[in-house]
Amino acid sequence: MEARKRTILYLMEYPIDLPGGGQESTKTLCEGLVKDSRFAPVVACPSLLTHDISDYPFKIVCYPSDENRELSKIRRIKNFLLRIAHFKRIIREVSPDLIHVSMSESLITFGALRVPGSFKNIPFVYTDRGLRFGYRKHSLICIKATMKRAARMLTTTRYNASLWDDLSVPVTVIPNTISSAFNDYDPKKRSLMRGKYDVDDDVTVIGFAGRISEEKNWEKVPDVVRAISEAGIKIKVALVLSVYESTDEKTAENIRSGIAGIVGKENLIYMQDLDQKEISAYYYLVDFFIMTSSFESFGKAAVEAMSRKCVVLSTAVGGLPEVIGKKDDLYDMEDLGRLTDRIRQLLDDEDAMERERQMFYERYKDNYTEDKNIEGHIKVYEEILGR
Repeated sequence: MEARKRTILYLMEYPIDLPGGGQESTKTLCEGLVKDSRFAPVVACPSLLTHDISDYPFKIVCYPSDENRELSKIRRIKNFLLRIAHFKRIIREVSPDLIHVSMSESLITFGALRVPGSFKNIPFVYTDRGLRFGYRKHSLICIKATMKRAARMLTTTRYNASLWDDLSVPVTVIPNTISSAFNDYDPKKRSLMRGKYDVDDDVTVIGFAGRISEEKNWEKVPDVVRAISEAGIKIKVALVLSVYESTDEKTAENIRSGIAGIVGKENLIYMQDLDQKEISAYYYLVDFFIMTSSFESFGKAAVEAMSRKCVVLSTAVGGLPEVIGKKDDLYDMEDLGRLTDRIRQLLDDEDAMERERQMFYERYKDNYTEDKNIEGHIKVYEEILGR
């Protein structure tokens, strides 16, 4: 007799089709579990933005959510209370063997149920995708109270794990993963993409990509572009942004106009809200992918760029130094000369540039593949539920 598949319920406060590290890593994990005979993943998230639930091979249960809740305190509180009710209903309907809380707001929401004693017979794990010192005081109090009832905490870097050394539950490091659209590297696509966007051989493409959020430090991107341009490096800028809230469009326009004012509209390649296949192709355009974050727990975009043999240059914040792995490729936003010197150094030495590209690609394969992520989660689930 075939063993019953055990149900894992993933609680999320953002739609799973919204680009982002937590969403993409959860989606990739669930796609992998569908192929496994032991587990049946179910995702609970707000209504999808651009996809239908039938587009996914795993079950999705959607609930309504106010995407502009940050505009007022009343809307935030109302949305929070409604999410508690939705989580309670969904957990009862799904009746999972294990709950995996994928984001911090979802943990606080679930904690409003679990701390008073609801669903105490269902074990749960939490993936902390932020950094402990980045949480507001009241959020941290709620997180710690809820984690007293948890079976495990997962973090995406060893750095973040070290910040939670006072927890009474085990902490396991499982890095974020990226979409299966990045699995195979095609060496022919670089020239094809550069041809598509009319990039001459003597032009260096500088890449920036991510969702609109304060911690990405987007207002500093024009300063970075100006520093590189003033260093005498002939560039085009390839920019990809993901927008979610209504105010994001204005921010995106400010970033675009700032860059265009420095390099000219003809030297700005702009794309928005790409799917995973499209953004995996985008990275073939890029020579140097630059992270400008002021706060970053992991940096999924950095790993995506590695998988396409980009040189990744990053601010040394949060978990990024651990992901990047090389001090020479880290810089300080207050000293952009270090960044421009590194770009010039590699452009002046073709062999060094190629070694750097290959180093990042090997780093991706050794640490951040889909298989490694799925294996790590299955091991944790089996330790909690029994084999």
